[in-house]
Amino acid sequence: MQPPTKTEIKAELARRSLYEFLTLMWPVFEPGSPFVDGLHIRLVCELLEAVTRGGLTRLIINIPPRHGKSNVVSIIWPAWVWASHPERRWLFASFAQSLSERHSTSCRRLIESPEYQRMFGRAFALAADANQKSRFENNQGGARLATSIGGAATGEGGDIIVIDDPHKIEDAGSDTARETVLDCFDQTLSTRLNDPRTGAIVIVCQRLHERDLVGHLLDRGGWEHLCLPAEHDSRHPYLSPHDPRTTDGELLWPERYGAAEIANLKRQLGSYGAAAQLQQLPAPAGGGIFPRNQWRWYSPDRPPRNLERIIISVDLAFGGSTRSDYTVGQVWGAVGTDKYLLHQLRDQLAFGAQLQMIRDLVKWVAISYPRLDAPGIYVEHAANADALMDTLRHQLAGLILRRPEGDKQTRALAIVPQIEAGNVHLPGAADAQEESYDRSLTPESVQRLVDETAAFPNAAYDDQVDALTQAISELSRPTFRIRSLSG
Repeated sequence: MQPPTKTEIKAELARRSLYEFLTLMWPVFEPGSPFVDGLHIRLVCELLEAVTRGGLTRLIINIPPRHGKSNVVSIIWPAWVWASHPERRWLFASFAQSLSERHSTSCRRLIESPEYQRMFGRAFALAADANQKSRFENNQGGARLATSIGGAATGEGGDIIVIDDPHKIEDAGSDTARETVLDCFDQTLSTRLNDPRTGAIVIVCQRLHERDLVGHLLDRGGWEHLCLPAEHDSRHPYLSPHDPRTTDGELLWPERYGAAEIANLKRQLGSYGAAAQLQQLPAPAGGGIFPRNQWRWYSPDRPPRNLERIIISVDLAFGGSTRSDYTVGQVWGAVGTDKYLLHQLRDQLAFGAQLQMIRDLVKWVAISYPRLDAPGIYVEHAANADALMDTLRHQLAGLILRRPEGDKQTRALAIVPQIEAGNVHLPGAADAQEESYDRSLTPESVQRLVDETAAFPNAAYDDQVDALTQAISELSRPTFRIRSLSG
């Protein structure tokens, strides 16, 4: 028996290791560009090998842009798998058909290269009658399909489904666009595995919004999550146990993206873009429009009693399902230029329960502040506000329908000076342990409010922000008459 040649030894080592295959094929895949190693590349290869072996069936990979995620996951990986398992069938989906087809073309060119054919060509041959940008097959039953989110090919199946960049960056702020992606995954892609017991789904992208596909799936649980921010952050909420870095600020790929390059990317992307795409956080850690450190606090067991005015601010939403937005009602009081959040109710409510929420808020004010006049009840003109007004206008005094001016961010920016000046007060503190005098404003609920405002406009929900901005705007109007405390 002849000893194996160097080529045969290299080929066998590459079959056993995706990382070895990557380094071996890199000159073919990227001629003229030297391979730059990085810890994230090795980690991604290790987890993709686990998927290939069947030990891992649900994987999310969040790494910064231009760190080779698509090269490894959508191009190198399927070519490597076919060298040993040419029968595997793949379904790849991206936000755009053109992006998905570009990855498909690069994968096919790698497979057709003389170097790949010399080392792995005996395993299979590409089928001449199914060799297109969006779909190519081999003579062993394997196939690679390329489609877009919502594309026609999502009706087909695969042994492995890869979703590479499901969201278009420009659409991250669109509720409609994001919901389209979530519905496509829930109703279509998640059901297209050829064998639901052994099939795998891999998602690779950057975080763009708390309610993006990754956030949607992490809320459900059951996913291995490889989250690798460009700069290590020990306080990161999705810190990956696979990440060996221990020092805050330690770079992910310093061999290619050093401190100067990361600083330049931060300037280009801005605070929100850098947080999402570089750090895999939908909003800056310290908050964006509403920084965490700018809120003022009052003792939750000593609520202000010398209020001059009190109002109720309501943000409505349709439906009462777990996928619907929240309805929120807040009670705010003012004395001079200071505004205080006194009470809040928030839930996913159907219409009848929304009516009862407003009645409960009015009752709470009457009991807690009986010396003040009946509160103005400000309802944003959205969802089923017209029907609510028609139902309650003869039951409750002071109902006012407000048509918001400008978009949500514009309205939020308008009240920022009030917060920066220290005129907006929340009960307790972000790390408060004491119970609030009002059980609706527990430390946990106040923290959720702070988290939502800090992540705005990329938060999973913005109902509390909408109610807050409406309340502060109303209490800041110079035309209201200060109510007497006498009597």
